[in-house]
Amino acid sequence: MVSKAINQPVCGSDSGRPIMVLLDALGQRWTLRILWELTPGPLSFRDLRERCDQLSPTVLNSRLKLLREMELVELVEGAGYRLTIPGQELGAKLLDLHHWAEHWAKD
Repeated sequence: MVSKAINQPVCGSDSGRPIMVLLDALGQRWTLRILWELTPGPLSFRDLRERCDQLSPTVLNSRLKLLREMELVELVEGAGYRLTIPGQELGAKLLDLHHWAEHWAKD
C-alpha cells in the first residue's frame, strides 16, 4: 500500500510525498493510539481493544488493516498484533514525542 500511496494525492497534499502519506495515515482517528499501545509489545485484538477504551471492532479492524498494509504492524500467530521493525522505529519516535510532551507539560 505504501508504495502505491507514495506520489499519489492524500488528504492535505497533492504531492504524495512520503511524510504527507505518513501524516495522513497517522492523522486517522485511533491510528496513533494503536501504535502507542503496541509499542511495549504484542497484544491480542481483545487486549488492544481494551487498551483503546473499547473502540469499535470495525474501526480497530480498519486501522489494523491500514497499519498492516503500511507494514508497520503484523499479526503473529499466537502472539497477536505487534509492531514490525519499521513500526518499532516509528514507536521510538513516538516515545521521543512522549518525553518531549512530558517536559513541555511541566513548563
